[in-house]
Amino acid sequence: MSSTLALPVTDPALEARLRERLAVVEKALYAHVQSRYPYVTEAASHLLDAGGKRFRPFLVLLAAETGPRPADDAVVTAACIVEITHVGSLYHDDVMDEAALRRGADSANARWDNLVAILTGDFLFAKSSELTATLGSEAVRIQAETFTRLVEGQILETVAPGPDEDPLEHYLEVVAGKTGSLIATSARYGARFGGAPREVEEALAEYGEIVGSAFQLSDDILDVASETAESGKTPGTDLREGVPTLPVLMAKASTDPADARLLELLDADLSDDALHAEALELLRRHPAMDQARAYVVARAQEAKARLAAVPEGPVRDALEAFADAVAIRST
Repeated sequence: MSSTLALPVTDPALEARLRERLAVVEKALYAHVQSRYPYVTEAASHLLDAGGKRFRPFLVLLAAETGPRPADDAVVTAACIVEITHVGSLYHDDVMDEAALRRGADSANARWDNLVAILTGDFLFAKSSELTATLGSEAVRIQAETFTRLVEGQILETVAPGPDEDPLEHYLEVVAGKTGSLIATSARYGARFGGAPREVEEALAEYGEIVGSAFQLSDDILDVASETAESGKTPGTDLREGVPTLPVLMAKASTDPADARLLELLDADLSDDALHAEALELLRRHPAMDQARAYVVARAQEAKARLAAVPEGPVRDALEAFADAVAIRST
């Protein structure tokens, strides 16, 4: 697990508490994915071993600090539920994307095969359901609704928008389902099982939905704008693979005749290095980049506005700082 916390926390006492509880969650995660069969345990632990910032369980723990019971066992359980659900979805994502790597390690489908990866994802979803059942029927309902949205988002990602459908709105629905839904539930679970007032729970869930989607959209911008040395990733990866992203979809909405070459390239096969480089350069200079950045900044500000119901203090400061960071990383 990364030594850097998933959200910026400047209060030393809060940071110490969260680090201590994250360690408890980390240990519990491995206990919860154990199977009677070592082969299944190995496969289910594979992506946990690869690490990650544990953003979703961290958000559960942070949101729980808005209530009187932040260290309740149910909070730790909820933190495990959202991470196991997230990791299960990664196994399926990698099969859909035919990915060879995940978090710098071999993906499960590359190490074993697609069948093992799919069934391991199913196993993790089953484990998250078992855990959710221990938190009561209302938690089961919330988890079921979240899982429905997550899977809908994954399905929508594979389906082209209809002739009367706005491609950008279609894409935003994909992001809200695949990313925003589980982050919203992470914040909701933390507030709920930490004992926060209902208005705080609702505010945090709305914040999580908005800021989670904005964070994903900022990745779209960085995929185009960042150099490899800055981001550690190959720029224009989504562009090369023909994945629709926020700046691409905004550029495609252009009716300016001067954009004819860019629009031609965005509809072309960009596996050719020269064509890819040309498209990337044209897109970087296009007004769609600033439009995309403005959209993400506006969403980050909208997320911050939802925090009015959260008491002032280090928890709210950390949540606001994260929204600010989302906005800044896209500009």
